[in-house]
Amino acid sequence: MRDLEAIADRVEIAALCGEYTDAVMTRDYDRLVSLFTQDAVLRIPEAGVELSGREQIHAGIARMQGQWEFFVQNTHPGAIRLDGDTASGRAHIQELGKMRDGMSAVDYALYHDRYRRTPDGWKFAERVYEIRYLDTTPLAGGPWSGDSA
Repeated sequence: MRDLEAIADRVEIAALCGEYTDAVMTRDYDRLVSLFTQDAVLRIPEAGVELSGREQIHAGIARMQGQWEFFVQNTHPGAIRLDGDTASGRAHIQELGKMRDGMSAVDYALYHDRYRRTPDGWKFAERVYEIRYLDTTPLAGGPWSGDSA
């Protein structure tokens, strides 16, 4: 029975990471912060960002996302290590976008995560973003306008 519980925990944690990316992509910040514990921390060391608690995370993500003209994030599964009602893991990230100031970016990164089981399911207790590769060469494309080219 314990093996089935571990499988269910892993599936729920992987779904949590997918929900995060979906909430970011759709700019649904209320749903995004619901994926964090009340006392969670989100860190982006390269940008000097440390957001503590749901209110700061909501405001910080909205502010950062507001700087992008368009933004695409893909999450790929990484390691998950279960330890009772806590867990740790990584999610592999690939992003691209263009900021409102004209800067483009393509990056590959990791989220180093700590998860906590709550009465509402698994939540992020901490996410630390680590950029592994960054390319700021101007993107040749842009947001799709619906016109066929």
